Parts: sequence; structure tokens; C-alpha cells
Amino acid sequence: MKKAAKGQSLRFTLVDIQNWRNFTRARVPLRERVFLVGPNASGKSNFLDVFRYLHDIVSVGGGFREATGSRGGVSKLRSLAARGQQSQIKLLVQIGNDDDPAAWEYEIGFTQDNLRRPVLKYERVARAGENLFVRPDEQDESDPERLTQTFLEQVNVNRDFREVAEFLASVRYLHVVPQLIREPDRSVGRQNDPYGGDFLEQIARSQKPTREARLRRILDALRVAVPQLEDLQLWRDEVRGTPHLRGKYKHWRPQGAWQTEEDFSDGTLRLIGLLWAVLEGSGPLLLEEPELSLHPEVVRYLPQLLARVQRQSGRQVAISTHSKDLLEDEGIGLDEVLLLEPGSEGTVVRRADSLQEVKVLLEGGLSLADAVIPRTRPERAEQLALFDL
Repeated sequence: MKKAAKGQSLRFTLVDIQNWRNFTRARVPLRERVFLVGPNASGKSNFLDVFRYLHDIVSVGGGFREATGSRGGVSKLRSLAARGQQSQIKLLVQIGNDDDPAAWEYEIGFTQDNLRRPVLKYERVARAGENLFVRPDEQDESDPERLTQTFLEQVNVNRDFREVAEFLASVRYLHVVPQLIREPDRSVGRQNDPYGGDFLEQIARSQKPTREARLRRILDALRVAVPQLEDLQLWRDEVRGTPHLRGKYKHWRPQGAWQTEEDFSDGTLRLIGLLWAVLEGSGPLLLEEPELSLHPEVVRYLPQLLARVQRQSGRQVAISTHSKDLLEDEGIGLDEVLLLEPGSEGTVVRRADSLQEVKVLLEGGLSLADAVIPRTRPERAEQLALFDL
């Protein structure tokens, strides 16, 4: 992925969502770290899926029709609160950095035709505020079939804005399922599986010096959670040649004891998967509830770990979470936290630094975690009553 001005990595700086799943309208600026907080079914996963959808449009074997169809089609994506002439789905992202937040802007609007195929109603790319193209154009009007594909996914037309396509292709989603990693036939039919089906194969495919360097760094980080772990290696069984992870644990025996991923705890496997993903790429990383199966003390360490990696790579990280422990880190800023509140007209998304009530609760001595989780109305009313708001 290319670098933006002054060596800063590109990231999503703003997202504008209309009629997408839970959201009739949500427009929010985004920081290098994004923490999504909200009750169950408020749309945290659907918010992250905006970026996954754009990734799928430009990915190999993907495209506009495939990305839409794999999600059940336009009718499944369109918000239930969408009405009438304004019911088309619209997604807009700004891509840039702190020096140039709107270096690029990509916007897409779509609906479906009488055959339930996704059809573009609008597509636009702008660089530094100047439109490179706006669709539909004259050729689209004379040949409507063109509107079943985006310019973004077509290498023969995206040359002038290929940096946008490459950036979107670099988006990585991760939600490791430990049971998949342990499954002997885990990788059959899977490649770059976000749930970990081919995770060990991904490690095995990396160059040996890179692999060993990453495993050493992961081992150092793991000692916070698993202090008995002394070594971490890739190992292949002699019969099938299947790759395995094995770790050497301190033991009453002088030589210690080796265990493979079959014996690792769920938390250890999830943490290894998270750490590998953080070290592996440079594009935005989307994490779904990374706190699952982890000890609270380890969860509290995650924001620091991510901040340390970001200082080195500059990559953006977006996290959905229910964990108060994760938000106990004093280094998390209000501008990094997005609060999702479901309502009758769809979920509202607001940054915590825009909410006076959150600021009042923090000034009253509550931690950030207690100020934003949970945000049910009775509990919030009770909290605010303590400070006469």
C-alpha cells in the first residue's frame, strides 16, 4: 500500500452511511484507533462491514455483484427504515491522514433492478476535492449494463485512482474462532479466512526469517498472558506435512514440555491470531470483540499493544467491543470512541467527544468504561442524576 504525504499511512478519516443495514444515516470522522461501543444488535458488526464490503469489491474474485450477493443482495443490505425515493444505499469514505484528511473520497450509491441484481445509481472518486469522474456518464446511459460494475474494480479504468483500490484491498477483518484452528482439515477450501481456518497455513507460507521474527515478537507479548511459555515455533507433522504451532512451557521436568495448538487455550490461540494479524499488514485492521476468551488483565493491555504497533506501522485499527476492561486504558481518547444507540429510525452513531453527558460523567470521576458501557436509558439516567444533569 502506498504512503500518503509526509510518510504517513493512509487511513479512513470519515465514513458516511445511508440506508445500510441498521443505519438510515451515520456520518462520523474516524481516528487511527476506533472503538465501537453499543448494546447487542445495535450494528457494530454492520458498521465494520461497510469497510469489508468496499474491500470485497476490489478483492480478487470479488466485485460489486459478488460483494452484494454474498450478503444476501440489496434487500438484505437496505435499512428497514429506508423509505420511498430516498431508499438507495449510499456509502462514502474519505481516505487520507492528519495532514490531508480528504486526500481521496470514494462514494457509491446502489439499488436493485427488476431481476434483483445490484445496480449502480451513483459512483464518484475525488482527489484533493476535485472529481475524477461521476457516474452515470453518457456511456452508462447508452449501455445500462455497465452499471452492474464499479469503475473501482476495473483495472482498465482505475489507473488514475488505483491507490484507492489498493488501499481498500489492504483492509483486513479478523474474528478468530479457535475451534477452526484446531480442526485437522481446517484449510480445505479456505484462503485468508478471517475466522482462522487457514491461519497456520498463512504462517507457514511466510518467509522463514519473517516468520521467525514475528513469532519471537509474539512470544514476548504472550508472556504477559502466558508467563510459562518459553518458546513458540512452526512445526510440521511427519505424516501429512500439516503445519502446527507448538509452544514450550516451563515444567517440573528439566527440558520443559511441548504442546501444539490442540492443547492451547482458546484465549492463547485468539491472542496469537490477533498479534500475527497486527504484525502482518499495513492496511486498516477490523477486529470483532478481541477480548473474547482473554483474561481481563490481558484485555486491559490490548489498547497499549495496538498503540505500540501503530507507532511503528501507522495502520488503523477499528474494534467492536462489549468490554469495560478494554476501555479502562487511560490512553484512549474520547475522539476514538463511537457510541451506537439503536432507535425506531435506525441506529445513531456519535463520537464520545461530541456528547456533553459523557464529559460530565468523566468530570464527575467515572472512568471512560463506566461512562459509555452500558448505555441503557435507566442506567444512564441514574448516572447523570448523581451529577445533577
